[in-house]
Amino acid sequence: MFGFFKKDDKKGKIPVEKEILYSPANGVVVPVSDVADPVFSQKMMGDGFAVIPADGNIYSPAKGKVLSVFPTKHAVGILLDSGLELLLHMGLDTVELNGKPFEIFVKEGQALTADTLIAKVDLAQLQEAGKDSAMVVVITNMDKVKNFSLDVTGETAVKAEIGSVLPKE
Repeated sequence: MFGFFKKDDKKGKIPVEKEILYSPANGVVVPVSDVADPVFSQKMMGDGFAVIPADGNIYSPAKGKVLSVFPTKHAVGILLDSGLELLLHMGLDTVELNGKPFEIFVKEGQALTADTLIAKVDLAQLQEAGKDSAMVVVITNMDKVKNFSLDVTGETAVKAEIGSVLPKE
């Protein structure tokens, strides 16, 4: 009658106004354009941000569910309720470390919130291997994004709201 429970005709999903993005770690937030890897800084994978972590506890950057955990444990794919997809890439050029510095606490299909611990990363191992510790978060299906906003840069606390993404309708 009032449309309170009416679902959107597109794919039967309730339209999401905007998705909130959270800091996955304590540390310093930088725009993805400042990341030392051109694949990320030139936005070839999508737009986003990175956090240079102060410690190795890495949490979910958004509410959604785990799409995939890479076999080398260095990255996790996340599906948001709106259908947008995020990639949480832990460190730069870390695939060749074969998962050694990463302890993963999530599995495919698992629901996520900003309170979900995704991984513990041994930052000392990354440093010893000469790897950048940036925790990169990118929206990989930018064709479905109307607007991405990074509202916070600089020092941040884990789980702090740092931006949002508005999907196309």
